[in-house]
Amino acid sequence: YDVLSAIIDQFNINPDYLFGKSDVMLKQDVAKIQTYSGVPQVVAVNQNDEENVVYVPVKARAGYLDGYGDSEYIETLPSFHMPHLTNGTYRCFEVQGNSMVRTFFDGDLVFGKFVEDLSDIKDGRVYIVVSKNDGIVLKRVINRIEERGKLILKSDNKDGNYPTYTIDAEDIMEVWYVTMFASKQMPEPIDVYDRLHELESKLIQLQEALKN
Repeated sequence: YDVLSAIIDQFNINPDYLFGKSDVMLKQDVAKIQTYSGVPQVVAVNQNDEENVVYVPVKARAGYLDGYGDSEYIETLPSFHMPHLTNGTYRCFEVQGNSMVRTFFDGDLVFGKFVEDLSDIKDGRVYIVVSKNDGIVLKRVINRIEERGKLILKSDNKDGNYPTYTIDAEDIMEVWYVTMFASKQMPEPIDVYDRLHELESKLIQLQEALKN
């Protein structure tokens, strides 16, 4: 370990190069390479050559960051066919945390369609962004790739400490546009009941006023 660490520091070597995970030898050359690809690196298909939806649970997130381009790793993840998810490659991610509460909850499942071109990202829509430094995040996105080379990531939960932040285009490995979700959270009744209660209260007040 000490020898490897000394080689990396002394000659500015990319650690992934030493372990055979990258063809880029020097650290300064890593950032110059556009890491985002216009096609998914690995897809899963069923016996009929139809694309399956690969499911990435929370417990598999750490491994996914290293294995998203490894067909052998992707094969270890659950996958299933969704007949109505066509015209693209889709992936299912389990939501972790409460940063998107009001829209998505911890444990929900979101289905994302692979974004082929970062310029196609639409402001204000929800995406799953996979990056080197931040891992897998579910955020509402503002696209500033052309102007600044960045995406602005926002949370829907305004009650917690979830600040808005930016991510550089060269750090982005995958982006998936959320088109559908499944949730165990049943929606609250619409506020018609609150309105009825308010009207009832006002009616009682009017009746008392008339009596007086």
